[in-house]
Amino acid sequence: MTAPPTATPDRTRGIVATLALTGTVAAIMQTLVTPLIGELPKILDTSASNASWVITATLLSAAVFVPISGRLGDLLGKRRMLLACCAPLLIGSVICALTSSVLPMIVGRGLQGMGMGVVPLGISLLREVLPPERLGSAIALVSASMGIGGGLGLPISAAVAQYASWRALFWGAAVLTVGIAAMIRFLVPAPATAPAGGRFDAVGAIGLGAGLVCLLLPVSKGGDWGWTDGTTLGLFAAAVVLLLAWGAWELRIAEPLVDLRVTARPLVLLTNVASVLVGFGMYAQALIIPQLLQLPEATGYGLGQSMLAMGLWMAPSGLMMMVVSPLGGRLSAARGPKFTLVVGALAIAAGYGVSMLLIGSTWGVLIVSLVCNTGVGLAYGAMPALIMSAVPLSETASANSFNTLMRSLGTSVSAAVVGVVLAQLTTSTGGHVLPSEAGFRVGLLIGCGVALAAAAVAAAIPVPPVPGAPKAATGAAERTAAAA
Repeated sequence: MTAPPTATPDRTRGIVATLALTGTVAAIMQTLVTPLIGELPKILDTSASNASWVITATLLSAAVFVPISGRLGDLLGKRRMLLACCAPLLIGSVICALTSSVLPMIVGRGLQGMGMGVVPLGISLLREVLPPERLGSAIALVSASMGIGGGLGLPISAAVAQYASWRALFWGAAVLTVGIAAMIRFLVPAPATAPAGGRFDAVGAIGLGAGLVCLLLPVSKGGDWGWTDGTTLGLFAAAVVLLLAWGAWELRIAEPLVDLRVTARPLVLLTNVASVLVGFGMYAQALIIPQLLQLPEATGYGLGQSMLAMGLWMAPSGLMMMVVSPLGGRLSAARGPKFTLVVGALAIAAGYGVSMLLIGSTWGVLIVSLVCNTGVGLAYGAMPALIMSAVPLSETASANSFNTLMRSLGTSVSAAVVGVVLAQLTTSTGGHVLPSEAGFRVGLLIGCGVALAAAAVAAAIPVPPVPGAPKAATGAAERTAAAA
């Protein structure tokens, strides 16, 4: 199904702007506490280990609730769930702004994580309320909004944290949430058709949530606990058992949380695999470049920038994604989203490749981040278009939410791998142990290899066939499927 043809250009622009801003605000929520990491133990009067849960809570909550909100969007209506997701974003922001202790802060950050389903919900809603000719570029922009928000949120958060109270960060987040909720209410129309309805798979939701917690918790905390620690290994083993049991349950019931039969289709499966790899490739440079910028020049390879200056050097990469996303939509319309995904992955790999020559200067790392995020903007816009070309309208939110989860899984694994590399390859400067230049270069080379693997997987994605059409028409087949 596509949008009603009576949709006016002005209303279309309002819908796209609203949903893109919604995704950007959600991404800002994720990077909100980054400038405060070093200060959190003092702010919350707790240990550094306890304070790290302020970040981990958001990661785990988002992983658990994004698939749930996607499925509820298919059952109850995507616009309704978009508005519902604004509630935990708002409540969590207010709790964080008011608290001075660690437990309420963790609760508030967990609530913020519950609202991260707004991006896949927004992408899926586009399929129902936009005319076909605007769908490709709109999907690309809304999909890339998470990266745009991450790029812009860091310098904004750093500036507010440096020149105002840290509580202003969370009050600002609350105001932004109220703003996007009002925009969704008044600018985004309800789809012409009623939601599919049906029964919600509560057992599947609990099983997937438990499995993801057991998987992502040791991935994110294994560096602190030790990768051979009994707790780490035990949680990994529990994750395997729980996820296998969850998969068996999903295959047995008529209305699963995630339709694994659809997910197993080659187009969907390979797109999700590519999404994991692209998520890894995107996040590796996002972890490494800020550290290079902030390390002291006395190391011989650090660039000696403050937190605020680092954020300002990183901000253009977020703007680049904003510029590239509509171009990616046009490229997908001309050559198909598969082609755009391959090009995006290759661009990420190229960014890592040139980093071997450019990481010695601030301008050099700026170029690296611009090239990498150009690729991310292209790839992130292509993935949901591919997913929606292979799933029925009644499952678009669920399928896109699962794809978002795959990206998040890639970023989590990236953080763990890069963390291990930088922890193993170190140097001593001024009595402090710091990641070495060799460690950063190895991390960047790993990112390059993973991005090339993403391109290879994307190249293997099968193009939906058109009966009787010659092979040369495969690009047109992709375009038709992406607009369906």
